[in-house]
Amino acid sequence: MAGNPGATAVSPQAQSVEEMSIKGNVPPPQYFLKENAIHPLDSHLPSDSDPIPIIDISLLLSGEEEELQKLKSAFTSWGCFQAVGHGISSSFLDKVREVGKQFFALPAEEREKYSRAADGIEGYGNDPILSENQVLDWSYRLFLRLLPLDQRKLQFWPENPTEFREVLDEYCRKVRIIMDGLFKAMAKSLNLIEDSFSSQFGERVVMQTRFNFYISCPRPDLVLGVKPHSDRSGITVLLQDKEVEGLQILRDGKWFRVPVIPHALVVNLGDQMQIMSNGIFKSVIHRVVTNSERMRISVAMFNEPGEDKEIGPVEGLIDENRPRLYKNVKNYASLNFECFQKGLVPLESAKI
Repeated sequence: MAGNPGATAVSPQAQSVEEMSIKGNVPPPQYFLKENAIHPLDSHLPSDSDPIPIIDISLLLSGEEEELQKLKSAFTSWGCFQAVGHGISSSFLDKVREVGKQFFALPAEEREKYSRAADGIEGYGNDPILSENQVLDWSYRLFLRLLPLDQRKLQFWPENPTEFREVLDEYCRKVRIIMDGLFKAMAKSLNLIEDSFSSQFGERVVMQTRFNFYISCPRPDLVLGVKPHSDRSGITVLLQDKEVEGLQILRDGKWFRVPVIPHALVVNLGDQMQIMSNGIFKSVIHRVVTNSERMRISVAMFNEPGEDKEIGPVEGLIDENRPRLYKNVKNYASLNFECFQKGLVPLESAKI
């Protein structure tokens, strides 16, 4: 579990995560967790009496009152749920995972054709280093903008595997239908008109995806695949690895493992929805742990308001008993990314 005790640390500039994993080198200190309130690596499985909710999307979108209440409860207590009955076939979800695995299995020089620019986010590689104190993640990612269509940068969309672009485009369309339905259901669960949340996103909704590849790590006791953070999105839809656990969420000061349900989708509430709901719905802090033996893949889909849109708490959720908690904000995505890399809490800056 502790890896090779005789290996010496190598700077991340000298060796990539992939090289360190293959050679069993001890990661350098830039990858080590920093001491803070969400540092401990110990985690728990949710109890049988209070599990992470499982919600049937087909029942939810048909207006089933019980599912609406489960949705409200999930987002006020856990900040996430596992979605079943979502209408995407198991075979297609397997195909989404498979094109991701095939891309990450390509030789490094082939993957690097799609590398992000030094000052950019989109493309293949690691996240930019914005601070000397930034804790580095033990992972690779392929980050792509999907919507608006005229903002797709196809130079970053892999042509190998040959099905990649077609599969991703279809997956984007399927997940957007789910997201649109969820916004309406979330509004109904709070006795609001259906477009109370979706209207704040505007006509040019931003949708992005992140294919995550977590290579085996010789020091899973010290290093995370992704450090603790909340998402900047309205909601995030995550397709987990079919076999290997890794996602954990923070609740009441404890980390809980998110069990793998092979063909479920994990739906996380993002910061912008916490703002719009005036703090009724809770954005979930989560992380990804590393594994010394097995590799892991996941595919996250994020949606955000158009970049020219200002968001804020829905007026119907503000009264004398629940005053406005957040100011109106614009381009929250940029603020969130900078705070995440610096280990700060972006929602705090949006509070009144």
